[in-house]
Amino acid sequence: SPYDLFTTGHGGTVLSTALGLAMARDHLKGARNVVAIIGDASLGEGMALEALNHIGHLKPNLLVILNDNRMSIAKPVGGLSRYLNRIITNPTYNQIRFDIEQLAARLPHGPQLIRLGRKVEESLKGLLVPGLVFEELGFRYVGPINGHNLPDLITTFKNVKRLKGPILLHVSTLKGKGYRFAEEDPERFHKIEPFDIATGALKAQGSRLKGKTKQPAACSLQPAASFTEAFSEELVRLGEAHQRLVAVTAAMPEGTGVSEFAKRYPTRCIDVGMAEQHALGVAAGLARGGARPIVAIYSTFLQRAFDQIMHEICLQELPVVLAIDRAGLVGEDGPTHHGVFDIAYLRILPNLIILSPKDPTELSAMLRWAVEQEKPVAIRYSRGGVIGGAATDRRPRQHGLPCAQGGGGSLAGRDRGHGHQRPVCETAR
Repeated sequence: SPYDLFTTGHGGTVLSTALGLAMARDHLKGARNVVAIIGDASLGEGMALEALNHIGHLKPNLLVILNDNRMSIAKPVGGLSRYLNRIITNPTYNQIRFDIEQLAARLPHGPQLIRLGRKVEESLKGLLVPGLVFEELGFRYVGPINGHNLPDLITTFKNVKRLKGPILLHVSTLKGKGYRFAEEDPERFHKIEPFDIATGALKAQGSRLKGKTKQPAACSLQPAASFTEAFSEELVRLGEAHQRLVAVTAAMPEGTGVSEFAKRYPTRCIDVGMAEQHALGVAAGLARGGARPIVAIYSTFLQRAFDQIMHEICLQELPVVLAIDRAGLVGEDGPTHHGVFDIAYLRILPNLIILSPKDPTELSAMLRWAVEQEKPVAIRYSRGGVIGGAATDRRPRQHGLPCAQGGGGSLAGRDRGHGHQRPVCETAR
C-alpha cells in the first residue's frame, strides 16, 4: 500500500516513526494526515511509551489508532461510553466548544472557567472510559468503539479527522473475527502457514529443497523433531530438576515453547510483554539474585536488547541462558523476522559462549550444559525442524559439550557450515 510507509517486524516502533512523519510535514509546510495504528500489547514496549510521552509534549496533528484485540486493555463499558464519544467527536460540538473557550478567555475569570470545564469533562470521561491516562499524556482520547462496525468507524474517522492535536482513537476488535478457528485459537493463527479453511488444520509442508538438489547419502531432507519442541520439553525437565530455574519471555510464550513450562510452573515463568530490553534487564536481576534465568526469544527481537546483553549480562558475567529461536532464515515469517545477524553481534561480546546445535537432541544436551555454567550462554537454533540427521554422541568434548558424529558439529568455524545448517550446505555442494 502507498499509505503503509514502513515495513516492520516489531509493533512498538510505529509511534516514533509517525511522530517523525508529522514533524517533517510541519517543517516542510505540508498538509497530509498522519495515522499510526498500534496494537494494545505493543504499548508496553519502551519505544512506544517514549513516543507517547514525546507526542504529548509536542502536540502535533496526529491520529493514533489503538487496535485493542482484547489481549490487554479493558473492554468497552457500554452505551454511555459510546454516546459520550459520539458527542465529543462531533464537529459541531467541537466548534461550539472552541467558540465558547475563545469567548470565555475574554471574560473576567475566563481562564479559570475554561479549566473547570475541562476538569468536569475529564472527570465524566474518567467515570465512563479507560482513557484518562492518555488524556494526562496530552492526547484527546476517543473510544472505545466497535472495530467491526464499519459505519461507526467511518463516521468516527471523519469526525476525528477535523480535530487538532494528538488524538488517540481506541478501537475494540476480536482477533480472528469472522473465522471461528482463528477466534478460538488466535495465537496459532497469528503466524502465516498454509491451513485447511474448512477444518482449520495446518497443512503439511515438504522441504523446499526436495527434488531440486542432489542429496548426499548421509543427509535425509525430511524435518526431524522441531527445535522449539525439543527446547520446550527440556525446559520442563530442567524445571523439575532445578528449583531455581526461571523462564523469561517477551510476549511469545507459545512461539518460543515456554507455554508448557508456564502451565507446570506458573510462578516461575515471567512474560514481560513486548519489551525485550526489559526482559534482559529482568533476567540480569534474577541471575544476580540467585535464580537461573533462561530467556526464550526470537533472534530478530533479541537484537533490540543488544545494549542490555552487553552491560547488564555479559559485563557482569551473569549466568543467563539465551535461548535464541528463529535463528537463520525463517521462510514464511518474512524478511523482518530473519535471524541472520545474531552471530555477528553476539560474538563481539565478552564473557559469552555461543552454541549452535545441529539437531534437537543436541539442543537438549546443550541446554542441560548451559544451566550449569557460571557465565552467560547463548544457544541459537532454527525455526521448525532440522534438515538432515547425523546421530549425536553424548560423550564430552571441550568444556563438557556434546560432540556430533557424522560431521555435523556444534561450533562455528567449519568450512562447510555449522550447526543445523551443515546438512543444507552439504546438499548445496
